[in-house]
Amino acid sequence: MTLTAVVLIGIAAILVFWGVGAYNRLVRLRNEIGNAFAQIDVQLKRRHDLIPNLVEVARKYMEHERDTLERVSAARAQVMAATEMVKSKPLEAGPIKSLGLAEGVLAGAMGRFQATVEAYPELKADARMQALSEELTHTENRIAFARQLFNDATLDYNNAAQQFPTNVVAGVFSFRQADMLQSTTQDSERAPVAVKF
Repeated sequence: MTLTAVVLIGIAAILVFWGVGAYNRLVRLRNEIGNAFAQIDVQLKRRHDLIPNLVEVARKYMEHERDTLERVSAARAQVMAATEMVKSKPLEAGPIKSLGLAEGVLAGAMGRFQATVEAYPELKADARMQALSEELTHTENRIAFARQLFNDATLDYNNAAQQFPTNVVAGVFSFRQADMLQSTTQDSERAPVAVKF
């Protein structure tokens, strides 16, 4: 065997090992996205279990606010359906966007619900309502943290799939870009607080 043949075989072996390593890294990063969404799913289920209890406690006091309660329940059902779609396809843009939109609808419905609760002092003072509201607040914080982890995993995957030379392996094996899960915080909640003296 000539020196040229040995060098070519060596280069080919290095390229194969590098290709296998790049492929395995992309698979690992893609799986981390699925795992990160599973963490979001745990917190979403927790919230979905809290909302009906919150609505049930409020129902006694808010008989005139049936529309508000129904909107919250319908929005919750929409988020649950969107969550199931994302669980089966966490890398696809359509389900991620649907979940983001459904989360926005739920956030709006919960905002109206909380504003309505403010109009009922007896309900606001109810110990069960306070405990459920506090638990919901903690759950929302956990969801935000889990969303951050999901988006970090998505960013790592997208970076690996788009950087040269790994993008060659990503293109050959159809590793597509994954979408990040957008925050469902209302724009008015994100606006800076105006302080006036």
